[in-house]
Amino acid sequence: MSGTSLDGLDLAYCAFQKTENGWDYHILQAETIPYPKEWHTRLSTLESGTALEFASTDAAYGHLIGKYTREFMERHHLKPDFIASHGHTIFHQPQNRFTTQIGKGAAIAAETGIHVVSDFRSLDVALGGQGAPLVPIGDRLLFPDYAFCLNLGGFANISFEQDGNRIAFDICPVNIVLNKLASEHGLAFDPDGQYASRGSVDRQLLDRLNSLSFYQKLPPKSLGKEWVIEAVLPLLDLDKYTVNELLATFCEHIALQVAHVVPGSRMKKLLITGGGAFNTYLIGRIREHIGVQIILPDILTINYKEALIFAFLGVLRWRNEVNCLKSVTGAVTDSAGGAVN
Repeated sequence: MSGTSLDGLDLAYCAFQKTENGWDYHILQAETIPYPKEWHTRLSTLESGTALEFASTDAAYGHLIGKYTREFMERHHLKPDFIASHGHTIFHQPQNRFTTQIGKGAAIAAETGIHVVSDFRSLDVALGGQGAPLVPIGDRLLFPDYAFCLNLGGFANISFEQDGNRIAFDICPVNIVLNKLASEHGLAFDPDGQYASRGSVDRQLLDRLNSLSFYQKLPPKSLGKEWVIEAVLPLLDLDKYTVNELLATFCEHIALQVAHVVPGSRMKKLLITGGGAFNTYLIGRIREHIGVQIILPDILTINYKEALIFAFLGVLRWRNEVNCLKSVTGAVTDSAGGAVN
């Protein structure tokens, strides 16, 4: 799994067992391999590159994933049945009927000698869906005890049951913006939200962020890097605000957007995972605005829940069972997405 926050490649070796009551899972080994500086730069700038650069990076990145995965397996003496790879999203424009995750499955298979399930989003987009989020089928089957499952990664996305259907959508940007702001301090991220806690919230900027048209749309809906570049970053004017003011204001924006979609009840539990779960300041602001119980699970689950669920999506695809829900994405039908190499 590689997310928009570009902190590295998440590798998780997972086991699943079908039971009478659903599915059991275990994360047996997991680690994150940070990207070398040249790959961080290459991935973060690829959307503005040439067609040739795109094609060559797609293949080269697949070989990189394959190399890292092979070394991971050798390091831990692992023999998986297959590899499920999300790849790295470069273009996500479902309104134009396409989404692109680079990292060729064939290259991963060539490097590892193991079958690969990849390209999980394209079928749903071809069926008229958003191609995102895909995690909700895993939330439903692996984490049924929680009323809400919130992931705070590059973007915040949420999943919950409503009238017998699983509903899920992207809420707002999170680490894709916070990490970019933290880089102004020479940091990869804002540790524990320390710098955000030193800033003050600018109410005028907060109002402008909360007024962005995406937030008025009804689900299904999803976000991509392109929207952040076009709609969000121009508002975060470093000539007008300090970095700490921007961090504080954007954390408040995230908290308010999360609160907007989570109806309050102390009887309900909200599971929070993803890198943003470690941002103490951000979690505190979310607590301030919502009324449900916030549950932060063990560190493995916080860090690797998305990788776990994409492994599970691979299991469902391998079994030719539904792994993408039309109630989530807006597609014309449920589907079993993923190309097998």
